[in-house]
Amino acid sequence: MDFDLMIDSFPKLLNAAVVTLKLLSVSLIVGLFIGLLFATLRINKNIFINKFAYGYSYIFRGTPLLVQIFIIYFGLGQIEYLRSTFLWVILKEPYWCAIIAFSLNTGAYTSEILRSAFQTIKPGIIEAGKSLGISNKIIFYKIQIPIAIRQSLPAYGNEIILMMKGTSLASTVTLMDLTGVAKYIISTTFKPIEVFIVAGGIYLFMTFIIHNLIKFLEKKYSFN
Repeated sequence: MDFDLMIDSFPKLLNAAVVTLKLLSVSLIVGLFIGLLFATLRINKNIFINKFAYGYSYIFRGTPLLVQIFIIYFGLGQIEYLRSTFLWVILKEPYWCAIIAFSLNTGAYTSEILRSAFQTIKPGIIEAGKSLGISNKIIFYKIQIPIAIRQSLPAYGNEIILMMKGTSLASTVTLMDLTGVAKYIISTTFKPIEVFIVAGGIYLFMTFIIHNLIKFLEKKYSFN
């Protein structure tokens, strides 16, 4: 075991973890808005809107994230029309392609998490709001959404952790995230065990932080 290599690799991998966290945070923020939008569409009584939202969720939850990244990064670039539009400024960059893939993927899972949370809200809460003369729009934004987010925290915490580990696939499109830098170091040292132990330790530490943050939020916002 080459401990000197592990010590030397740690600062480089730690810096690369910043890229991983940027990918994760941007994807989660965009994905949360996408998830909320499609969760709302999923509980809509219009069958066409409902099926459209279900189709999006089914496709992105039913196909591997790696395939989605490849389709967006390599596949969309093959469409000649896109290369002549303003979208090419975004689609030619691996960073933004990864963000798009991660956001759409986590958005699909988030939509199902939030949909389930919306459906567990007791009808009496909504009826109580209506009896006070509160409009449906205010009830949805001020009552239903906060309750749904609060109830979905445990499941969403798992999704954050899964998404954090999923960002390792960004290295497949040349991004130098934590896994990408680990692969580069291995290619020059030919010592994968030492490098991946350090990289795995950093991933584990980030998982520990996320897990405990979610537990703190669950305790803080739990119903008494």
